[in-house]
Amino acid sequence: MTLNINSSYKLNSGYEIPILGYGVYQTPADITESVVTHALKTGYRHIDSAVAYRNEAPSAAALLKSGLPRSSVFFTTKIPPKALGYDSAKAYIAESLSVTGLDYIDLYLIHAPYGGKEARIGAWRALVEGVKAGKIRSIGVSNYGVHHLEELEGWIKETDGKEGQGAGGVLSVNQVELHPWLPRDDIAKWCKERGVVVEAYCPIIRATKAEDPLLLPLAKKYNKSTSQILLRWSLQKGFVPLPKSVTPSRIEENAALYDFELSDADLKSLHIDGVYEPCAWDPTVSTD
Repeated sequence: MTLNINSSYKLNSGYEIPILGYGVYQTPADITESVVTHALKTGYRHIDSAVAYRNEAPSAAALLKSGLPRSSVFFTTKIPPKALGYDSAKAYIAESLSVTGLDYIDLYLIHAPYGGKEARIGAWRALVEGVKAGKIRSIGVSNYGVHHLEELEGWIKETDGKEGQGAGGVLSVNQVELHPWLPRDDIAKWCKERGVVVEAYCPIIRATKAEDPLLLPLAKKYNKSTSQILLRWSLQKGFVPLPKSVTPSRIEENAALYDFELSDADLKSLHIDGVYEPCAWDPTVSTD
């Protein structure tokens, strides 16, 4: 499959998602609009925000002021990790629409599987209602381990059985930390079998592996940065990477991924057996 910056995957919802996203985690609100504007000028068409990032409004402002058709830019946000439950989620969905000024959200995720089953399912129900109301196009989850995914799948199937096909909602995305040092083979396999797109946050591992001996020879061979090698790995694995940077040159570099392709052997060289090195939090293992 030949990829370019305009490539996309079809979600289970039927909508298309650009396979390269621009993340705004920990981006200060006062510079978010300018860096998102630069990302859009560079060619990104997928912006990944969240309520917890406190920069939904400036992210959306860049989109709305860009002159690009609304339908050409994919906007994601997320229900805060500590605010699950039906009523809370419903309120956050309304607030997101209000503060962004968008007529609809392309993808709304549950940010993390905290709070217990009742809270998780309650938040999911609110997302399903948002889709039915035309306020959200696609829904999904973030930081869900296989046990969380199976809990949700079970509820969806049960609800569809009682109320009709589609009543339980359609799971389109699971967003998790993902890179060669945290390959998530179990989660990736579960999602692939069901057509659920896997988004990769921290795909360049917060630059902590920039000088790693596993990456440096590949960077030299392909005349690319180690970050570009990691992002290309993510793309060739079928994931949707969400690199984050506030530096214009890095924003551009992280999008320059389409003039090279890792060989099968080089791709395999980045498979590290038994490794588990998250650089961020890891709610996938939570059991509440």
